[in-house]
Amino acid sequence: MTVDTLIATIFAGLFGAAVGSFLNVCILRLPERESVVSPPSRCPKCGRGLRWYENIPIVSWIVLRARCAGCGLPISRMYPLVELTTALAFAAGYLIYGPTPLLLVRLLFVSAMIVLAVTDIRERILPNAITYPGIVIGLLCSLVLPPGLASALLGAAFGAFGLWALGAIMTRVMGKDALGLGDVKMVAMIGAFLGWDLTLVTLAVASFAGTIIGVVAIAITRNREYMIPLGTFLAIGAVVAAAAGRPLLDWYLYSFSGLPR
Repeated sequence: MTVDTLIATIFAGLFGAAVGSFLNVCILRLPERESVVSPPSRCPKCGRGLRWYENIPIVSWIVLRARCAGCGLPISRMYPLVELTTALAFAAGYLIYGPTPLLLVRLLFVSAMIVLAVTDIRERILPNAITYPGIVIGLLCSLVLPPGLASALLGAAFGAFGLWALGAIMTRVMGKDALGLGDVKMVAMIGAFLGWDLTLVTLAVASFAGTIIGVVAIAITRNREYMIPLGTFLAIGAVVAAAAGRPLLDWYLYSFSGLPR
């Protein structure tokens, strides 16, 4: 790695931390259908507006010892974790894609996935304010960038339809709702950004991760009715697919399955 690349990666990470601070606002306000731009950042418990030095990503949480300077109540670990995750994702994105137009699209995509992942864990909600515009933006970007419009349309349509059909079957078998429409819309968004082949990778990774973590969660809680936040695992699968989907496909098709090249 050259010095210039290292410096650019650090700046990408710092920018990501700042974006992560905004994503925290989205995570808190979108499920409540509140504006993400007004009013300015405030303590969610006492409503006190934050001063600029209380709003520095990660650093402020540490300096304030995870407590609001006004009311003294604890500040959730979610804030620095989201900011740190976004910072690492932006730095990794720069290393993977470099200073290209695709980098901007992928950073927008991973930001949306972070919001959806956390809101699904917290509220079991996948906001339409993210998924609907995400489908449109993904298709528009695919007009001029990978995966191309045809693959994006196939990914959005067949990925969403396939997940909906699976959910309908499981609902009939289990006798209760097994899948929310928010998950279907999220898969359509993923397909629009990544195309049909990487959408398949997303679903495979999400299924694998969800099964393992779900079994562990049920074993810990001893609750067989524990609802797995599918959107969170779809977000994990989508980020893995965006970063390493091609190598994973090559490994599966030509190494694991033994198909000839």
